Amino acid sequence: MKFLTSLLLAATAVQAHYTFPRLVVNGKSEEADWSATRKTKNADSKTGVLSATSADIRCYASQNAANTIEVPAGATIHYISTQQVNHPGPTQYYLAKVPEGKTAANWDGSGSVWFKIHTTMPSMDSNKQVTWPAQNLYITDNTTIPAATPSGEYLLRVEHIALHQAMQAGGAQFYLACTQIKITGGGSGTPGPLVALPGAYKTNDPGIQVNLGAIQPDAYIPPGPAVWSG
Repeated sequence: MKFLTSLLLAATAVQAHYTFPRLVVNGKSEEADWSATRKTKNADSKTGVLSATSADIRCYASQNAANTIEVPAGATIHYISTQQVNHPGPTQYYLAKVPEGKTAANWDGSGSVWFKIHTTMPSMDSNKQVTWPAQNLYITDNTTIPAATPSGEYLLRVEHIALHQAMQAGGAQFYLACTQIKITGGGSGTPGPLVALPGAYKTNDPGIQVNLGAIQPDAYIPPGPAVWSG
């Protein structure tokens, strides 16, 4: 009986975890899982990254993708999730412009090159629980690629930080993916501030180590740099 209970608990844990294998741009998704989105190391296990300072916090990729997808500046985007995004916590989006001599298909995203374009903030539901936009859905929250983003190839990074066990150090779980994109019709903005991943987060950042039962929604501070909206 104990063995059966352990199996059931393990199955439940896997079902509560997720990956983001497809980007959706203006309502149209990638043609297949991991087509332009780099396949993540948890594609089978669905387990998240547990260290905010690990090299995996950048893209968690096991391999680069075969394709690069065009995304118009100003486009609305989100990701499809393999399971319900049922843990409380923010969804954040970052971009990093591919440097000269590299392509989105072969660049690793290293250096202080990432800027944040979106984060979600919590509210209190009818059960007095802190909750986030798109929680319990099979997609991430929508955002818009800023119209002022310069044209060119980029890595687009999505992350959902699960905070249900984040009251202790190392308890947050990071679910993320990077997609190889080419922004078209862009503007002349200067994105920033620019940060490195890893490097932008610390284990004890107040948005990473936090007791959701002890804060009001407007007191939550998302980790990472300020959002650049163009």
